[in-house]
Amino acid sequence: MARIDLRGTELSAARLRSALPRGGVDVDTVVPKVRPIVDAVAERGAEAALEFGESFDGVRPAQVRVPTAQLDSALEELPSDIRTALEVAIDRARAVHADQCRTDSTTTLAPGATVTERWVPVERVGLYVPGGNAVYPSSVVMNVVPAQTAGVESLVIASPPQAQSGPYQGLPHPTILAAARLLGVDEVWAVGGAQAVALLAYGGVDTDGGELAPVDMITGPGNIYVTAAKRICRSQVGIDAEAGPTEIAILADHTADPVHVAADLISQAEHDEMAASVLVTTSPELADATDSELAKQLETTVHRERVTAALSGKQSATVLVDDLDAGIRTVNAYAAEHLEIQTVDARDVARRIRSAGAIFVGAYSPVSLGDYCAGSNHVLPTAGCARHSSGLSVQTFLRGVHVVDYDEAALKDVSGYVITLANAENLPSHGEAVRRRFET
Repeated sequence: MARIDLRGTELSAARLRSALPRGGVDVDTVVPKVRPIVDAVAERGAEAALEFGESFDGVRPAQVRVPTAQLDSALEELPSDIRTALEVAIDRARAVHADQCRTDSTTTLAPGATVTERWVPVERVGLYVPGGNAVYPSSVVMNVVPAQTAGVESLVIASPPQAQSGPYQGLPHPTILAAARLLGVDEVWAVGGAQAVALLAYGGVDTDGGELAPVDMITGPGNIYVTAAKRICRSQVGIDAEAGPTEIAILADHTADPVHVAADLISQAEHDEMAASVLVTTSPELADATDSELAKQLETTVHRERVTAALSGKQSATVLVDDLDAGIRTVNAYAAEHLEIQTVDARDVARRIRSAGAIFVGAYSPVSLGDYCAGSNHVLPTAGCARHSSGLSVQTFLRGVHVVDYDEAALKDVSGYVITLANAENLPSHGEAVRRRFET
């Protein structure tokens, strides 16, 4: 990996943001290509979505909605070890997300004057599960569990169909179907890419005449075309975020094991060639040892070409800093999707982190654990968005609604203030709406 030496440098926020490696993608460049896809699906629904899928991927399923029998069959044929692992992941995710639930709260401001914040789940949600370089049943878990926990009543999963000539017969990967069924989801659409996002947003009629109801919100990661479609459709539906390529940052000192550090950097680089792997360390010796270990581990890495491209890309680097305080400032400025802390007193260091999608503390909390079985959610903010945004959670699927309940006496008590402020804003009719209630 490239090296960036920040030792002896003034680590201002502006300096750090310009000096740290950052790859990512320019969504604006593909929006003009994606907009006609969205427009066509908005106008012609499922027929257009299936046409685009056939054009781009050479796959055209007989219908969009996967038959229930296929979901049942996928679960029945799921290998027992995978089913058990998924069940563990689901149980742990449900336990963590159950503690995120919100309760209504009522504030009494005066006799007869209350404001209640009521938490209402989104009614219908579309969950996008990507295909591409890997199969992601874990993303089914991470999207479905918080939505179900929030009380979302209607869920649909959209995932790209696989080649019709292969064993999957134009359906999404069977492990995706099995995970959906295991979670109690019975609506899965065999459609991917920008056309899937558009169909979720606008709905349509399936080839068998069945309704493909539009959703109120779309969540889940995808490639740049999926992200562009989410950007275009967010005037029609809510979205969780515009996800970019995955990221790992590791803050490490001389106590870190280079074998662990190298393995964790490789694990994120395995996702795709644009994945970012960043090591921030106070120890040049650890940096050297990690480079040697990377070379050694790459010899037996299955996806070696992809990993090598990611580690050698402009988005990945080893960053040398003077001390742990400088390291903390650096990773806070970088705001990684995933941040590992491999230092002395790692728990104390973790408490000083303000910007990260998720924080993994110590040598035995690798990012891979969070991807599957930690109980945390792995749909997290990328591209520095962890400075201001959170990952997917129960809260994503809830809306806080204020219920204002004043009686006559309570309104009269503040009526003068309302009229004064309305006049100060040159909106006198606002005040009149209150005054006329008390005319004699």
